[in-house]
Amino acid sequence: MRQYPIDRYRDIGIIAHIDAGKTTISERILFYTGISHRIGEVHEGEAIMDWMEQERERGITITSAATNCFWTSSRKTRHLKSDEERKEIKKLNEHRINIIDTPGHVDFTVEVERSLRVLDGGVVAFDGVAGVEPQSETVWHQADKYRVPRMCFINKMDRTGASFDHSFRTIHERLTTNAVALQYPIGAEANFDGVVDLMTMQAIRFKGNNGETIVEEDIPADLKEKTDALRAVLVERIVETDEALMEKYLGGEEISEDELRAALRVATIDNRLVPVLTGSALKNKGVQLLLDAIIDYLPSPVEVDELKPIKGTDVRDESISLTRKPNDEEPFTGLAFKIATDPFVGSLTYFRVYAGVLKKGSYILNSSKGNQERISRIVRMHSNKREEVDEMYAGDLGAIVGLKNTSTGDTLCDPEKPIVLEKITFPEPVISVRIEPKTKADQEKMGIAMRRLAEEDPTFRISSDQETGETIIAGMGELHLEILIDRMKREFNVEANTGRPQVAYREAIKGEAEAEGKYVKQSGGKGQYGHVKIKMKPAEQGKGFVFVNQIKGGAIPQEFISPVEKGLRESMDKGVIAGFPLSDVEVTLYDGSFHEVDSSEIAFKLAAGMAFADAAKKAKPVLTEPFMKVQVLVPTEFMGDITGDINSKRGRIESMNDRSNIKVIDATVPLSEMFGYATKLRSMTQGRGSFSMVFDHYEEVPNNITQQIVEGRK
Repeated sequence: MRQYPIDRYRDIGIIAHIDAGKTTISERILFYTGISHRIGEVHEGEAIMDWMEQERERGITITSAATNCFWTSSRKTRHLKSDEERKEIKKLNEHRINIIDTPGHVDFTVEVERSLRVLDGGVVAFDGVAGVEPQSETVWHQADKYRVPRMCFINKMDRTGASFDHSFRTIHERLTTNAVALQYPIGAEANFDGVVDLMTMQAIRFKGNNGETIVEEDIPADLKEKTDALRAVLVERIVETDEALMEKYLGGEEISEDELRAALRVATIDNRLVPVLTGSALKNKGVQLLLDAIIDYLPSPVEVDELKPIKGTDVRDESISLTRKPNDEEPFTGLAFKIATDPFVGSLTYFRVYAGVLKKGSYILNSSKGNQERISRIVRMHSNKREEVDEMYAGDLGAIVGLKNTSTGDTLCDPEKPIVLEKITFPEPVISVRIEPKTKADQEKMGIAMRRLAEEDPTFRISSDQETGETIIAGMGELHLEILIDRMKREFNVEANTGRPQVAYREAIKGEAEAEGKYVKQSGGKGQYGHVKIKMKPAEQGKGFVFVNQIKGGAIPQEFISPVEKGLRESMDKGVIAGFPLSDVEVTLYDGSFHEVDSSEIAFKLAAGMAFADAAKKAKPVLTEPFMKVQVLVPTEFMGDITGDINSKRGRIESMNDRSNIKVIDATVPLSEMFGYATKLRSMTQGRGSFSMVFDHYEEVPNNITQQIVEGRK
């Protein structure tokens, strides 16, 4: 039986740039909600949410971890004296919060992408010194893509150089002008001592060993003018989103705190406003108020349904659109968003229940693959710990043990009422290395290990070089591949040798072309005949392959259209300059012919491949390479050397700013020039410089470098 009504569910993710303190925030949430009774610290390698060996050794999050907790707004309980009153308030107001803690490193961006696809709200954490950093922008745009309502938490206000005003300004300048401050810090750096709540206009301080006691006081006199001005801005921004409140405001009437909260909730869910809170998770200040804000302003599954309904298509006919409501009476509908291998139970399929109820022992249909399976075990995840449950309801996040043929992005549904939800799209890998097993015994184990890891991680690709027979693995960055190779060694006991990292170049076309392909073969008896005419032009960046069917009057019968598309799509894998995959191409099939007896699917597929190769050669093909958005932080005295070095790497410097006593250089640089940069930067800055980079876009390779790459391929 459902324990909490669905309107008291919050499915949220914590997202940020690396080192903004996401996992520390998650650990404090688990402590204050009573899930853990001791705070686990990232720097001590004891964080509950960072459970992998590699995460604890490196102090970074590598894989997203799911958990859940329960919270009643501290606003409603902090003034109560008796336990009886507390119990009563808890019974009526306690919320279930399902949390996914995501990695901040760009190499593990897939974990953020698939988490945001199934979440209803997001908490975006920022370092109070740095403000918006490169990966902050990436995760923000990922949240925009899935229209996820979010709030900001400016963390680390205790750090030297921390500035709420600077961080808030960078959010406005680089992310959204819809950000509104809900709190203002009392002091900063070593003097950070609490926050001013701009809704209640009270100073709030956190007492006790772990900041568990919340004390309300009058606002310090030196902050009164500043906080009055911020409160006026907050009220103005909220009433602008609500006509009834605007009338009251213009009429000089008093607007109550409850009215402001209700209007801010609606505006946040609709992505018209983004509340900004602040604190220091490490120093146990501000996290309880963040939990209150999650309940107050982020949506339940029912409210998200009004913003972006649960839509899918019919299994038999993609043109028929279907919808589901987030309640328990609807047919079961869920989405598999992550596959993981557990050493004790085998394969775990993480899923979100969008509608209906999933019961242990029932049958489900994987409508993306067309296979049906029985549910033997359902578990609720607490990081890497499992809690067995008999059923899951709409709004729940959980995992199914032992599904055989399910991948990330597959729809799981009631076999009687099939539906296919929109899949999750993932970025293409930008880096590859050659890998070979050290011994004969490692060879078979390596195949199994790579297959398992590829099932878990859609951005990890395996291919073989047809000319040399070598195995090539591709991923999102050097660290990504390093972790995967380390996991092969630890989890699968595979020893392997690897080559130098290689950039994942692509080919593209700059012009338009027409071509025809004719495949005719007569060898006695039934022959082969396929004939197609195509037009080719560049597609919008990021679209991949776009196929347009303009066949009229049955020039090519319907049953041969799909083989033509397949032949064209397969041709994208091998370009015409140096054999790299082609990207962002639109192909229109406009004419052709067939033979009543000799035409076949294979003949049309081969004809399409011939036409594609011919058209690609005529359409001004070019080689493209990944460009990274790079941010370098260096002391002022090294700035000249660093900017000169970036320019020598074919980089473009986009801005230079001051942050405390260091220079912040933002640039775009080709990935091929960034290998080994961490070591070089350390030596150039006496170990005082640091940098971060995220993938930005693909760009044409200069002619002289194209020639070198082509020669190298030969």
